[in-house]
Amino acid sequence: MVTTTEIALLAFVLLLLLGAYLTLKTIKPLVINAIVGVVILVVANVAGLGVAITPIAVLICAVGGVPGAILVILLAYLEVAFAGMIAPLASLALV
Repeated sequence: MVTTTEIALLAFVLLLLLGAYLTLKTIKPLVINAIVGVVILVVANVAGLGVAITPIAVLICAVGGVPGAILVILLAYLEVAFAGMIAPLASLALV
């Protein structure tokens, strides 16, 4: 025989599953946007745009997604922030 406690526990678990599903459904586009933003940052660095990959730049791309990546690339291009060195080992040649 099914007790009231078992029915309540089943209803509670079903509500938890529904909440988890709705949360993942909401977060999925944000995660995809963040991954695309970081990939754009890496591609810009490989393409030679002089973008330094720093933890702050990655955080901006992860939170801002594609617009964040465009902002970081634009700031690096204008040499305001996130500008990488052309030859990072050139300063060691003088030592």
